[in-house]
Amino acid sequence: MIRVLHLRERPGWRTALAGVLLFTAFIIPGVMLLVGQGEPVFTRVDTWWQAFVFTLRSPFWDGINAFLNSIGYVGMLVLHGLLAAALLVWRRPVTATFALTSGVAALALTQLAKVVVGRQRPEGAKVLTDTGSYPSGHVSATTAFTVVLVVLLGRWWMTVLAMIGVIAMMISRTYLSAHWLSDVLGGACLASGVVLLLWWLFRRSCIAEDARSDGKAIWSARALRRRPGAGQAE
Repeated sequence: MIRVLHLRERPGWRTALAGVLLFTAFIIPGVMLLVGQGEPVFTRVDTWWQAFVFTLRSPFWDGINAFLNSIGYVGMLVLHGLLAAALLVWRRPVTATFALTSGVAALALTQLAKVVVGRQRPEGAKVLTDTGSYPSGHVSATTAFTVVLVVLLGRWWMTVLAMIGVIAMMISRTYLSAHWLSDVLGGACLASGVVLLLWWLFRRSCIAEDARSDGKAIWSARALRRRPGAGQAE
């Protein structure tokens, strides 16, 4: 039997510490923006980066980033739902709860932070945007989904793909002038911190659930149980 999931037990304190540090990296800039005593030092970097990506604009990159804009928020929520449904089919309800909770919690906290911080977006956005710039919802949603996959699949190539996906979405949001650089960094830190903290809470149950699974979907397991003599001792 080939297992798709590779859930590994690591020291819980490492997972919790990484989650706390990442979430703190999101909180500190948000507090600095909320207090509003002068301009935080990172706004200079934001302005420089915004001017730089403006020079990269072209019809080709406009098309690529329009596609990323379309899949980065609602698309990632749909993928979270599909992942949770697939895990339910493969008889892993606790793991499905972890996956779905991670996506919902990351986006709920993102929307709350947008309202509380109330940062203005860059001027000249090339896409429709809602209110509140910090943190980026597209980056938060993308990060939450890819980090969940990294945790569940446990493969090095998934980590590489996750990094590429998150970085691409971060660049895209600044390219479209929908967010400042610090907004996309904040979204990545928030989502990854939330997912790691939730994994710290769910990890033992998910690992035990995966160990009990025989790798068969619900209907396969039921069909096997209906076979003559399936319940008899060998």
